[in-house]
Amino acid sequence: MKIRESGMPPKARWERYFDPPSILARLDLTAACANVVEFGCGYGTFTLAAARLVRGVVYALDIEPGMCAVAAARAESAGLTNIEFMVRDFMGEGTGIANDAADYAMLFNILHGREPISLLREALRTLKPGAKAGVIHWNFDPYTPRGPPMAIRMRPEDCRHWAQKAGFRCGPLVDLPPYHYGFVLSATAR
Repeated sequence: MKIRESGMPPKARWERYFDPPSILARLDLTAACANVVEFGCGYGTFTLAAARLVRGVVYALDIEPGMCAVAAARAESAGLTNIEFMVRDFMGEGTGIANDAADYAMLFNILHGREPISLLREALRTLKPGAKAGVIHWNFDPYTPRGPPMAIRMRPEDCRHWAQKAGFRCGPLVDLPPYHYGFVLSATAR
């Protein structure tokens, strides 16, 4: 199931909105992490930055074969060999990743789907107890240059509520100017 309102702008435009190394640092993705699960890799904007940082594998999932192909070509060009690209409908089929396989999950600009709690639960299932997840979303502001329509755009308190309902502990709001906010979530013991 494709995430609603998930069309991507051209790569150059998309990448102007983010400073991946800075965002990953602010959301506690560190070199101590081994395996990472990325829900919706898109162009690989965060995939490549995560792969440069961690000592394990980045499982980069996307429903769009074209997105995985673009991201894989970028990874190859950068000499990154620790990324496993997976064309997968993780909303409909799950990730296919084993329980407790990852130290970190990236849920970036994706919780506006129809079932955010189910998506968060799938992320939690893939994480080791005590592992972390990072959430980023567009500010609740109609003047951001991108983002889902305001009718389905969530406020930070929505993300916090969904994360807690899915079984995560939610850290404080992280301001990611100029257009985003985020949270660091902790996987609770199951």
